[in-house]
Amino acid sequence: MVNPAPLTRASREFPLGLHSVKGAWSQDGHANAAVWAPGIASMDVHWCRADGTWTSETLVGLDGGVHHGVVGPVAPGALYAFWPTGEDLPGTPGTAQLLLDPYARAVEPVALASGADEPPSRSYYSVFLEHTFDWGTSEHPRTPWRDSVIYEAHVKGLTKLHPGIPEELRGTYAGLAHPVMTAYLRDLGVTAVELLPIHFSIDEPHLEPLGLSNYWGYNTLGFFSAHSAYATAAAREAGPDAVLDEFKGMVRALHEAGLEVILDVVYNHTAEGEQHRPALCWRGLGDRDYYRHDDAGRYVDTTGCGNSLDFSQPRVVEFALDSLRYWVEECHVDGFRFDLAVTLARDENNTFTPRHPFLVAAGASKALRGTKLITEPWDIGPDGWQTGRFPVGWADWNDGFRDAVRDFWLRDVASIAAGGTGSSPARLAGRLAGSADTFAGSGRSPLASVNMVTAHDGFTLADLTAYERKHNEANGEGNRDGSNDNRSYNHGAEGRTEDEGIPRGP
Repeated sequence: MVNPAPLTRASREFPLGLHSVKGAWSQDGHANAAVWAPGIASMDVHWCRADGTWTSETLVGLDGGVHHGVVGPVAPGALYAFWPTGEDLPGTPGTAQLLLDPYARAVEPVALASGADEPPSRSYYSVFLEHTFDWGTSEHPRTPWRDSVIYEAHVKGLTKLHPGIPEELRGTYAGLAHPVMTAYLRDLGVTAVELLPIHFSIDEPHLEPLGLSNYWGYNTLGFFSAHSAYATAAAREAGPDAVLDEFKGMVRALHEAGLEVILDVVYNHTAEGEQHRPALCWRGLGDRDYYRHDDAGRYVDTTGCGNSLDFSQPRVVEFALDSLRYWVEECHVDGFRFDLAVTLARDENNTFTPRHPFLVAAGASKALRGTKLITEPWDIGPDGWQTGRFPVGWADWNDGFRDAVRDFWLRDVASIAAGGTGSSPARLAGRLAGSADTFAGSGRSPLASVNMVTAHDGFTLADLTAYERKHNEANGEGNRDGSNDNRSYNHGAEGRTEDEGIPRGP
């Protein structure tokens, strides 16, 4: 009798990231690791064992630029990171900054020792997460576009000061899921909550010395990871698994209230910033492969944030699509608003094309079928304004609607108050009728127009009625940030006033 050959731990280049091995090795805690880094000859994965010590293994497989191998045992919740084989480590694993897994399901900040007069310092590590969740009978509301009313909100800001929500839940995913908040949203008549970025994000380096932080979250370091700072203290203490539980619990509660969940996503750039800054993830794995460069090797920045992900690269397109599918399939979200979406549709010549592979693939994806895909249809690059030119299956923020409404509501009133005249109502009528002049050329109906009046950029509704100009003096940037074209009217007094003779905002 011939003895069977011993089992070997055959690794795979797909799926990317760190995943438990299935089959014969599923019981011994091993994981399949896979990372795309085509310019690196060999890659190691470093991880923290259950006893707190660190170890590493070389990924022995290499196919199509993907390094892969079966490693372990790796315990759920373990911190891990990548580093090129044979290159000197920047320091001790667990404290020094190695290279994050772009597909990590959680990112953990690690505080480092710093002097009394120095700003706090930290590094970031990926977390091995294998997560299950009971969705019960929760289902996607699937609100038709014609019936959709979208309410943009910041997870922290929406409930942080709400007196009806328990103090320990304010400013968190759980606070947004609280019955007081879901009832409030239903009473407003909205059908969807569009959340400002909840992907794991970090502060830009120049903010900490100023004692400031990035409140808005448009500086992503983990496109598959929920931002842990928006979880309750109890969830953060329990760890990344509990943070993801809380996020999914929020989605479930909003669905049970009949409300869709739309995520504002920032695939146009990453938190690695300008070209000279240290590598945290993509820059170290393949700077030329992930980021757009000119012929001289300099970054091409169409975002104003220091870098632009290069969507002429098929693997970058795949990365963004995989992230979208994760949030729909695993976290049950209902749609996405794409920040600076024109950057995601620039070809190898840095030219916008409505037939870009990313736009076509997302619109045709079975996993994303029925998902609302909303563009911010501009960036700061050449020919960056593209409202009305995205393809069928996508909807655009309609800045033309925004401007027409503000002019009719406020600037015309200001003009008349100053002895002038207002504009023709025909302009507003065209916008209320669906902006056919803007959208018909793309083959889309008026339902492709997201008729917005205010958003996180620029003035709030109340600010529109109280200020003639922006006042962003507090952030240390000399009031340079933000648009100067807000089409507002202060009604005779700059700023909030108790003067009964001055009309007040909403």
